Amino acid sequence: MTRVHNLGFPRIGHKRELKKATEAYWAGEMDANQLEAQGASLRERHWRIQQTCGVDLVPVGDFSFYDQMLDMSCTLGAIPPRYGFAGKQVDHDTFFAMARGSQSQPAMEMTKWFDTNYHYIVPEFHEAMEFSLRSDRLFDQVREAQALGLNPKPVLIGPITYLWLGKEKDLHTPIEEAGHRHQEGCAGHGAAARHTAFDRLDLLARILPVYAQILQRLAEMGVEWVEMDEPALVLDLPTEWVQALKDTYEKLSLGKHPKILLATYFESVAEHADLLKALPVAGLHLDLCRAPAQRDVFLQNYPGDKILSLGIVDGRNVWRTDLDVALEILAPAARQLGDRLWIAPSCSLMHSPVDLAQEQELDAELRSWLAFAVQKLDELHILARALDQGKDAVAFELADARKAAASRKSSPRIHNAQVETRMAALGNDDGHRSSPYPVRAKAQADRFHLPPFPTTTIGSFPQTPEIRRARLQHRKGELTDADYRKAMEAEIAHVVKEQERLGLDVLVHGEPERNDMVEYFGEQLAGFAFTRHGWVQSYGSRYVKPPLIFGDVARPRPMTVEWARYAQSLTQRPMKGMLTGPVTILQWSFVRDDQPRERTALQIALAIRDEVQDLIQAGIGIIQIDEPAYREGLPLKRKDWDHYLAWASRAFRISAQMAPDDVQIHTHMCYSEFNDILPAIAAMDADVITIETSRSQMELLDAFATFNYPNEIGPGVYDIHSPRVPSVEEMVQLLEKAAKVLPPQRLWVNPDCGLKTRKWAEVTPALEHMVKAAEEMRKRLG
Repeated sequence: MTRVHNLGFPRIGHKRELKKATEAYWAGEMDANQLEAQGASLRERHWRIQQTCGVDLVPVGDFSFYDQMLDMSCTLGAIPPRYGFAGKQVDHDTFFAMARGSQSQPAMEMTKWFDTNYHYIVPEFHEAMEFSLRSDRLFDQVREAQALGLNPKPVLIGPITYLWLGKEKDLHTPIEEAGHRHQEGCAGHGAAARHTAFDRLDLLARILPVYAQILQRLAEMGVEWVEMDEPALVLDLPTEWVQALKDTYEKLSLGKHPKILLATYFESVAEHADLLKALPVAGLHLDLCRAPAQRDVFLQNYPGDKILSLGIVDGRNVWRTDLDVALEILAPAARQLGDRLWIAPSCSLMHSPVDLAQEQELDAELRSWLAFAVQKLDELHILARALDQGKDAVAFELADARKAAASRKSSPRIHNAQVETRMAALGNDDGHRSSPYPVRAKAQADRFHLPPFPTTTIGSFPQTPEIRRARLQHRKGELTDADYRKAMEAEIAHVVKEQERLGLDVLVHGEPERNDMVEYFGEQLAGFAFTRHGWVQSYGSRYVKPPLIFGDVARPRPMTVEWARYAQSLTQRPMKGMLTGPVTILQWSFVRDDQPRERTALQIALAIRDEVQDLIQAGIGIIQIDEPAYREGLPLKRKDWDHYLAWASRAFRISAQMAPDDVQIHTHMCYSEFNDILPAIAAMDADVITIETSRSQMELLDAFATFNYPNEIGPGVYDIHSPRVPSVEEMVQLLEKAAKVLPPQRLWVNPDCGLKTRKWAEVTPALEHMVKAAEEMRKRLG
C-alpha cells in the first residue's frame, strides 16, 4: 500500500483562531492556560482533518504559537543570554520576548524562510553556548496525538539546517554593536556573514547530544517515524557543511531512535544523491514539484532498505494537481519501490490556505481550478488509491480533474489580446529613464528643497479598529460608497495633520483604504481573483491573503490617484504616491503556472507604469514603488540568479520608466541581505531606496558603501515589528553609524517598514523621536 503522509498543516485555523488567541494573550486578555487550550483545540482539529483525508502519519511539531525555528531554539536551549532565562522550561514570556522584543531588549532577528514569504526567527549563537533540552512542548504534543488514537510523526528542523540558518554573535560586544546580522544570501539562501572568531559549525558537536536525547525520548514514547527537515541541502552549501551532514546522521544513528525520514524541499538535491542514499536513515523525501528531474537520479540504485517519499502535490500554490501527469511521474517509482513508495505534498502545507470549502463566493469555474491544503490531501489520497487499486478505482475523480484542467486551459478569462499587443510592443525595451541619476537628483533638489536627513515613513499608518470596521461594513453593504469615502478621507486628514505636527518632511496618506499592499492592487487589476478566507502566515500573528493571478494582467482604471490627490490637497509638503512593485505583487500572490513568471511580472509592470503616469499627471512628485520581495524571488541555486535578476530589475524599471527627471522614484526593501545582489539593485535605478537596518544595527550599509551605491538611501532607524519605542539617542547612534559609511547628503531618515500593524500609542512617540534624531544629526553635522 502506498503510504500518504504530510510534512505540515496550516497552523492558523480556519478562522484565524491562532492569531486571535496570541494577540489576546499579548494584550492580557487571555492567560497562558487559555492560550494552551486554544492551541490544543487547533491541533486536534487539524489532526482529525488530516486523518479524514487519508493521512497515515500526522505531523506533530508543525504547530507553533509563533515560529517553528523559534520552537527549535527553545527545545535546544539556545536562548540568548540577554533575555535572562535561567529556568528548566522556556516560558511563554521568554518565548514571545525572543520573537517580539520587550521594552528592555530587542527581538531576535527575523528573515525569510528560503524563497517563501514566511519569516523565521534567526537563531543566535555565541562561542561558549551550551545546549540542553529546555522545552517539552514537542513531547507533550506527541502525547496529545497518541491519546487521540493517532500515529504521530514528529517534525524537527535538522541540525545542519538549524545551524546553517542561524548566526554567530560576540557576547563581548554590546548588543547595540553586535546587532542582528542578516543572512548572506538571505531569505534563508545562504550562511550568515560571520563577524566573530568562531564558526557556528563548531557547535555541531555540542548540539548533537540534545538531538540524540530528543530522538531517544521519542523512541521511548513509541514513536515509529520522525521527520528531520534539512532543506538547507538544496542550497550551495560549502563542502565542510555537506561532510558534516554525513557525520551528523551517522552519530544520530548510534543511539536509540525512531526511523528517520530526512526531508528536503524547495529545490533539487540531485547533486547530493549518492551521499543521501548512503546515509543511515530509513527514508528520504524529495520535492518533485520544484525539481521533478531528480526522481530518476534517486531511483537509480536506490537502496532496498529505504522508503522514498515523493512530494508530488505542490505545497506552495493553489492550483489543482494534474492527476494524470502526477501518476505518470509516480509510475516508475511505484513499479520499482512498491510499498516503499510514500507520497506527500512537496513541502509543508503551511504555505497554502486551509480549506477551499470556505470559499463560497468564488465563481464555480475559478473554484474548480483550485486546491487548498485540505483539497491537496484529498488529491494525495486519490493518487494513492490509483497506484494501489488502478485508475478505474478513481475514474470519477480523474475525470473531474481532467475537466477542470481543460476548462482552465481554454477559458477566455485567461488571455487578454490587448495585453498581448502591449507585451509584443515592449520588445527588448529595458525601461531606463531619460536621464541618469545625477541629472535627476539636481532636478528633484530644485523642486522639493528638502533639508539634510529628510524624514519620511514607509507608507502605512496604524489600521485602527475603526478603519477595519468601516471597511467591513462597506464590504457588507452596510456603509455606502459615499460614507466609506468620507470615513477614509477623515482618516487621511488625521494622518496628514499628525505628520505635519510631528515635523515630517515627506508625507504619506497612511493607506487607510488598503487591506493589504498586494491585495489592494490585485482587486483592481484584471487577471486577479480573491478569496475571503485564503489566509497564510507571514510571521507570528501577521497573516496575509495572497491574490490569485489566473490570467493576463491589465489595469482597467486608476487605482490610487484619487486618494493621493486628496491627500496632497491637504498639505504644502510633498506627498508620496504609494504603489507596490511588480516583483512583490508577483511574489506575494499565488501565480498562474501556465506561463513563465517573468512574463507575468512584465504584465504587472506595464499596469504599474500606467498608474505612475496618472499619479504624475495628478501632481504627485514623489512616488514609492515598494519591492520588499525583490530578494526573496532570488532562485535558491546561484546558477539561476543572473536570469532572475535581469528580468526583475527590468520589470521595476519599466514600472517607473515614465517619470520625468524632477519626479523622485523611491523603492523599499526589508528583511533581506543585499551584499551579493547590489549590482542588480543599483540597476533598478530608484532615486531613493529605503531599507530595514535597525535590527542589523546599520551593518547592511557596509555593503552599500563598499559597492559605492550611487543613489540615496533611507536606512530604517527603528524596528516596527516590535512594540518597543527606541530613544532619540539610539536613533542618533544609528544615524551616526550610517553617516560614517555613506555621504550624509544622501541619507534619509525613516522607520524600517510600514506602520500598519502598530498602535498610535507606539507610533507617535517613535516618530517624535525619529524627527528629533534627524534634527540632532543636522546640528551635529552642520
